[in-house]
Amino acid sequence: MLSNKEKSKYSFLFNTHNYMILIISVLLVCFGFFLMIGGGGETATDFNEEIFSARRIQIAPIVIIVGYIGMIASIFYNDRIN
Repeated sequence: MLSNKEKSKYSFLFNTHNYMILIISVLLVCFGFFLMIGGGGETATDFNEEIFSARRIQIAPIVIIVGYIGMIASIFYNDRIN
């Protein structure tokens, strides 16, 4: 049998909950950047009103910020009882 000190020596820093929160957060950030795609004009001097849609200006940055907050939360999350 391993003592508590030896168990903590060989245990991982993160557990499955941390990795699940981290994966979900990375997917949220990727989805937020996906929401920002598009809205360009046909040529370099062509203007397209779609670049200023609510999806690109409001929703996508909020999704990205929530994803980054989730990444920070996944680092600090600890459900071990010691």
